[in-house]
Amino acid sequence: MEQLAVQEKNQNVSRMSETWKKIKKNRQLYLFILPAFLVILIFSYIPMYGIIIAFKDYVPALGIWGSPWVGFKHFQRFFDSYYFWDLLKNTLGISIYSLIVGFPLPIILALALNELKDGKFKKITQTVTYAPNFISVVVMVGMIVAFLNPSTGLINHVLDFLGFERMDFMSDPKWFKTVYVLSGVWQSTGWSSVIYLAALSGVDPELHEAAVVDGASRLRRIWHINLPTIRPTMVILLIMSVGSIMSLGHEKILLMQNPLNLESSNVISTFVYQQGLLDAQYSYATAVGLFNSVINAILLISVNKVADKLNETSLF
Repeated sequence: MEQLAVQEKNQNVSRMSETWKKIKKNRQLYLFILPAFLVILIFSYIPMYGIIIAFKDYVPALGIWGSPWVGFKHFQRFFDSYYFWDLLKNTLGISIYSLIVGFPLPIILALALNELKDGKFKKITQTVTYAPNFISVVVMVGMIVAFLNPSTGLINHVLDFLGFERMDFMSDPKWFKTVYVLSGVWQSTGWSSVIYLAALSGVDPELHEAAVVDGASRLRRIWHINLPTIRPTMVILLIMSVGSIMSLGHEKILLMQNPLNLESSNVISTFVYQQGLLDAQYSYATAVGLFNSVINAILLISVNKVADKLNETSLF
């Protein structure tokens, strides 16, 4: 027994020494990833300590550990509230709408740009489609409000010219999801297509040459060569999109929100912001945010497993 213990100890020591040798050999690479590691550690993992207050009646004067435990009281309060289903319906409605409309468009744009010959037209098209991504959220919402203004907005002028009635899009709950999703698609489609264009750059030109010799049309070549090449990228991005389906950013929604469209615009992220920062109900807001994160984690793991079984492509 003692000999086995000594052998195991020696093996552990040798493994540690080999590990340190590898780290020393590749120290420049480890220094290169150190800033990203520290950012994730400081802003993603260390704050997870605060999740504890979701199970307490947190009082700032008492501190996190000094506040009394209440178990699942705040979760039960959220589940029993009259607005629970409305928040869930709005969050899922906007997220699924964004996924259905926004996920295929970057793929289509990337395939179209890939078929264009290098030249001025392609460069101008890329610039025009990428540029909206660099517009800040505040400016974007200001543009939306200006374009959709019922009196002076460009969209309503066009509707009036075509013989339709002017509409107050920003005050109508029925139009909020559409305005939010379409403006987001316009802003992000061009930039999102960059990933697919990078994947398409790895397509072997000889495959296209052989397909042309066999008489394959351009659409056939896109379907049987380009799409299979970018399919792993598509699956990974789909998994990540579904895994964050409950994580709607509150900034744009808050800027677009008003008392008249609150019926459709009140989502979990805006509710957490209101309860936590405005009403100072820290424990309750943390419980709602934790529920949101747990649902995202379950969706991410589930979709990842399904994708792994169907396409043998997964995140982990």
